[in-house]
Amino acid sequence: MTVVAFLIPTIALGAEADPAVENSQRWGLLTLLPPLLAIALAFFSKNVVLSLFLGALSGTFLLSLQANIFSAFWDSFLLLVSKILNSLADPWNAGIILQVLVIGGVIALVGKMGGAKAIALSLAHKSKTPRSAQLVTFLMGIFIFFDDYANSLIVGPIMRPVTDKLRISREKLAFIVDSTAAPIAGIALISTWIGYEVGLIKDAYRSLGIEVNAYNIFVSTIPYRFYNILALTFIFFSALFLREFGPMLRAEVRARTTGKVLAADAKPMISSEATELEPKETTKLSVWNGIIPIAVLIVGAFLGFYFNGYHAIMGGDDPDLAQVLINAPLSFVSIRETFGASDASVVLFQAAVFASIVAIGMGVIKRIFTLSEAIDTWIHGMKSLLITGVILLLAWSLSSVMRELGTANYLVSKLSNTLPAFILPTIIFVLGAVISFATGTSYGTMGILMPLTIPLAHAISPVESYIIMNVGAVLTGAIFGDHCSPISDTTILSSMGSACDHIDHVKTQATYALTIAGISILFGYLLVGLGLKVYIVLPLAMGVTGLVLYLFGKPVPN
Repeated sequence: MTVVAFLIPTIALGAEADPAVENSQRWGLLTLLPPLLAIALAFFSKNVVLSLFLGALSGTFLLSLQANIFSAFWDSFLLLVSKILNSLADPWNAGIILQVLVIGGVIALVGKMGGAKAIALSLAHKSKTPRSAQLVTFLMGIFIFFDDYANSLIVGPIMRPVTDKLRISREKLAFIVDSTAAPIAGIALISTWIGYEVGLIKDAYRSLGIEVNAYNIFVSTIPYRFYNILALTFIFFSALFLREFGPMLRAEVRARTTGKVLAADAKPMISSEATELEPKETTKLSVWNGIIPIAVLIVGAFLGFYFNGYHAIMGGDDPDLAQVLINAPLSFVSIRETFGASDASVVLFQAAVFASIVAIGMGVIKRIFTLSEAIDTWIHGMKSLLITGVILLLAWSLSSVMRELGTANYLVSKLSNTLPAFILPTIIFVLGAVISFATGTSYGTMGILMPLTIPLAHAISPVESYIIMNVGAVLTGAIFGDHCSPISDTTILSSMGSACDHIDHVKTQATYALTIAGISILFGYLLVGLGLKVYIVLPLAMGVTGLVLYLFGKPVPN
């Protein structure tokens, strides 16, 4: 528990030095109460909204506690409300919430137009063998990178008839679907996750008094997302080698030899939510209904990054950099600098709104739906991500409370000179994996750990690459639970979309998830923590993943 206690809190380091230092000295160990309470409640209640709210409230209570304990209760509530309002009033935060909601609307429109289904069906026709079917399912999951829910509810139902025909177990289908849902959405450059992740990173750096381009930091963490990348690598090698081990081997042997894609006592979950993404029966399916809106979103975002950053640099106080843009506007340096200077929250929101307009226009012109139906669908898609906005506001508020309370000041004073630098990424990954598995939510785990990790990593070693690897450990550790926890929404939706028995899905996937997590630690975080370059470590870890599967896996009979 010492490890848990040390890492759990860390947010305000140097930005608000005087009040934070005073509070950390006044309350000492109690400065750890808000994040510890949030984590404990998340474990027992499985409700991340309640956990974050009460964790933040405990912090505002300490901040409000003076002579009268009774008035402190009321004052703490008022202070928390004020912090939530201030979080929403911040233009960056507002932009993040808006772009998350609008991207949800784009996804709903694409689903209703049948774009994702058309692309999936066109890929499904290329599945002739168990190997090709698994590879196509994998590629389909990669393509639907923009949202883990959409991935789970689209890929499974489309590929299920194909995999059943080729005697691939429902457990294996559910594993592939689940492993290309949260893992790919968590590292995609454009997704419903990006706003949340970028927002947490920016807020944690602000606690240090450092202004950064949070989107650039996010992109820099991708090579350090070992669990995400190795989960995708594992699927690829598993399909390529047609080798399995553990419970999945038994499921695949059963399916291939007997044709029973489900166990005898299985109770398959049937998804009613998938119908919400289904187009009307009269809709003529076209891959362009999916490709065009998503392409507009991606291209619009990248163009927006460039031009938003371009105007920021040209209007800034660095004439030398401005001259570089004038002389070579499309050079690598220019593109890198413009992307770094852009406001990701504004750009992603603008791109999502433009993609929404294009999707609505396409649907109306093609008579897929009326303008009123299109707007209703768009709003319905935004509603599905409303919970993300709530979690964001509470996570930002908890972060603000810990900053003012001096949580990070206390932790850094106790740990920065005693904790070996190389072990921190591993501890963060393990803690994130445990919390996310127990709570079933990656968002809540990120919201608790991110504001704690960046200040502590900065205190131990202010080197940028070291901080980035620890940020990556938070983001990918949180994915572990979202990927394989039995109470995770994406795990449940993967069982639904694949019509698999939920417990069978969890049992067969758990062995693989733990194997991938182990490789992530031994051949990932420990090595980069010791100073090995990530461009050496990542290929090594991917190679070890394939080798483990080849050596320990057994061929599945055809």
